[in-house]
Amino acid sequence: MMSKAVDALKSDKKVRTVIFRSEVPGIFCAGADLKERAKMHSSEVSSFVSKARATINEMANLPVPTIAAIDGTALGGGLELALACDIRVAASSAKMGLVETKLAIIPGAGGTQRLPRTIGVSLAKELIFSARIVDGEEAKSIGLISHVVEQNEAGDAAYRRALALAREFLPQGPVAMRVAKLAINQGMETIPTKDRIEGLLAFKEKRPPRYKGE
Repeated sequence: MMSKAVDALKSDKKVRTVIFRSEVPGIFCAGADLKERAKMHSSEVSSFVSKARATINEMANLPVPTIAAIDGTALGGGLELALACDIRVAASSAKMGLVETKLAIIPGAGGTQRLPRTIGVSLAKELIFSARIVDGEEAKSIGLISHVVEQNEAGDAAYRRALALAREFLPQGPVAMRVAKLAINQGMETIPTKDRIEGLLAFKEKRPPRYKGE
């Protein structure tokens, strides 16, 4: 369902900002169903992880700004989903962590790449090695999230803050926003200058990029 929703968003020119949230009180996303996964054949596990990784990568590559509104627990794949968003907002009571090493596995949907890029290599290693869970306040202090808010009675304080951020984005030029996101993302991946220019030209001309050597 998530994959289909993201696929639909990619081609919808009316979409200006996407907010990922949960309507389940106290939970953003608790990650994979490990009881279900334990019953899978090894070949099924590989397919499952690949699909999860592909879906989260598609989220990360959405052309418009994305905001994760973390009003509750975001563990394992749930935090990886949030890390794929451009901006993360969380309630102070939210709990976040990549806890896979407790289960003798590692984050499989991009967490080992995106967490170091977000908070730095050394601290990312510390959090993954220890499987530590942090609350919203600590997450803000280490740069894991951009904004922390006190939870309200409705349990949607992070979502309300995300909406306020989205409203700040709306007046800006939509093409400029898309190109800015593309330029920032490609810059973070240290793409050579010529490739970066080709990426921007391809975006403008609505065609796949043709990088040298491919």
